[in-house]
This record gives sequence, structure tokens and C-alpha cells, in this order.
Amino acid sequence: MIPTRLTRTILWEILRIFVVALVVLTTIILLIAVARELIRKGLGPMAVLHLLPFAMPISLQHAVPATALFSVCCVYGRMAADGEVSTVKSSGISPLRLLQPAIVFAALLSPIAVYCSDMAVSWGKPGVKRVVLLSIEDIAYKVLEAQHSFTSDHGFSIHVREIKDRRMISPTVVIRGRGKEAFEVTASEGQLVMDEERQALVLKLVDSKVVRGRGFGGTLPGEATFEIPLGNALSEDDTASKSPSELPLRLISREKSRQREDTHAAIGKLAAFTGFALLQSRPETIGGPEAQGIHSSLASSRHRLTRLRTEPWRRWAEGFTCFFFVFVGAPLAILAKTSDYWTTFGMCFLPIILIYYPLFLFGLDQAKAGDLPPYGVWTGNVVLAGIGTILMTKVRRY
Repeated sequence: MIPTRLTRTILWEILRIFVVALVVLTTIILLIAVARELIRKGLGPMAVLHLLPFAMPISLQHAVPATALFSVCCVYGRMAADGEVSTVKSSGISPLRLLQPAIVFAALLSPIAVYCSDMAVSWGKPGVKRVVLLSIEDIAYKVLEAQHSFTSDHGFSIHVREIKDRRMISPTVVIRGRGKEAFEVTASEGQLVMDEERQALVLKLVDSKVVRGRGFGGTLPGEATFEIPLGNALSEDDTASKSPSELPLRLISREKSRQREDTHAAIGKLAAFTGFALLQSRPETIGGPEAQGIHSSLASSRHRLTRLRTEPWRRWAEGFTCFFFVFVGAPLAILAKTSDYWTTFGMCFLPIILIYYPLFLFGLDQAKAGDLPPYGVWTGNVVLAGIGTILMTKVRRY
């Protein structure tokens, strides 16, 4: 066995570099993410403060695997360059024993990375979206003051002559409903108010005129109120309408059971419809609009069920990139024999990026489409495991 003191020394060096690099890289990613939202959305200072906690797990999700790889590359690259690996081998200890602290470190870190990934997609990203939506009133006023025009992704646009004391002077509002339905409202003045409880942006307009498609409309003297729904983005309980990538791992199993029941119900509905069509001697209805609607609902339900089955495998595969990055990076750093941190990291990180991420994305796309089983998302990790095993063999013969 490696002497306990040497094990502790290696582990301490890895942890020291990991913590410093993690703080630096997380801060950089955090600043970039917040700056992007500031530029794109025009968030105010208070909104930025509310945004920071939600952006933290998103930053950690990307920073942890890279910093784990960087820390082991620094430690083992320096040890090999300084001849410490050769010295340990000459004393009768296999160089593979030197890698044990890194492997243990990565194995313990990977579940933490899974937790960060879970928090990022189920709490961080919805939280960022929520902060932006709750700030839509302030964002709209800022853009209108600067540009006299604001267009939202939620199906409405506003044009004003000017803004005075949070009042829109001569606003023209175009609200696009579902499909091609749309109507235009003009008024002498108006205000925007965010109603969090109703999950809607409320337009309070004075002396407004409504014009619908083909010129139909009317005049509304006095104050009139129009609501612009913002969807269920602010709802935390409606799991059925959320994407599987937004659900926490603890809820995916329950949602998967519910989706499986919906799929079986759609199959039963299709079978009953087909049976009645044959009994009534109306086979032409089997391919009609109603049947196509049932088929579309069934295909959508099956697709969502496939995604729900894939999502836990994806979260664990992403989290355990820490382990497989280290499994490849540590022996590669020993074989590289260079004490330059960035050279060692580049030699390890670039091949991993070129090999792992294309395989991961390929496995994820195929698993979501149902062409591969859910564990197909581990394709990239399995390939890294094979490469790491080859490198470990070379280190043993070092």
C-alpha cells in the first residue's frame, strides 16, 4: 500500500487546487450568465440579486467536471515532471497506487455533481425563468423608455410615443393569441402591472380602441383592462405540463407512472375507436381527423414517456463525467511528464471534449428518440472508461 502520508499529501494537493479552480471558474461562468441576462433582458439590480442563487447550481454543473480534471492534471503532471513517479516506482510501489487518491476523490465527487446537475435543471433554470418573468414589467418600461417599442416572447408587442411617470402615452398594443388570432389595441395612455397570482401581465388602458382581424372591433371609453397570460412558467406544482428536463429526480418516477397510465389510456381509446368504426361499417373513419388526433396524442405521450425514462440516466451520466474525466486525465498527465499546468490540462481536456461530448449528445438524441435504450446516454462514459483502462495499463508499465 502507498504510505498514508503520501496518500494524504496527494489528496490534499488535489483538493487545494480543486477548490481554488472551482471558485474561479464558477465565478467566471456566473458572471457570464448574469451578464448575458442583463444584456438580453435588461434586468434591474434587485432582479440580478434574485438571479444569483438560481444561477449558482447552473455554474457548478459546468464547472465541477472541468475543475476536477484540471486539479488532477496539475498534481500528477508536476509529480511526473519532477521525477516523483519514478522515485516511487524505484521504491517498489506501483505507479497505479499513486492514482488511488484521485480515483477515490472523483468517485466521491460524482454524486455531488449529480446533485448539482439535478438542482440546475429542476430549480436553477426554472428559477432564472421565474425571475425574468416577474421582472417583465420593469424590463418592458426600460425598453420602452429607450426604444419606444417592446416585443415579448409571450405573444405581445407594445409601441408608445413616450413614457411619463410609469405611464405609457399613446400606446399601441398588439396581442397575438393562439394560432393566427390577433388583435390590436390603441389608447390615449396606459400602464403595465405584473399580477403574479394570476400569472399574467395586466394592461390598464384609458379610452382604448380594439381592432380585431379583418377590421372588426370597437371603442372602450374610460379604463379597460386586458390580461396577457404568461403561461404556467410561474407554477411549481404543475408537473404534467413541464418538460422532463425540468423535473427533479425525486418526481420523475411518479411522473413516469402517470405518463404510463396516460399512454395506456390513449392506446385503449384508439382501440375502442377502431373497434366502433369496424362495428358500424365505417372503416373510412379509421384514417379520419379524429383518429389522427388520437394517434398524435398517443405518439406525444409515448415520446414524453421515453424522455422521462431517459432523464435519470442523463443526470447520472452527466454527474459521473467527473469520475471518467479523472480516470482518463490522471494517467494521461503522468504519461505527459510536464509541469506546465495549462499544457497538461489542454492535452487532457481537448481529446476528452472531442471524444466525449459528441458521443454523449449522440447517445442522448438516440435515447430520446427511442432508437437506443435509456442507458445509451452512457456511451461517452463507457468509451472514456476504455481509454482510461488503456492509459492505466501504460502507467503500470511506466
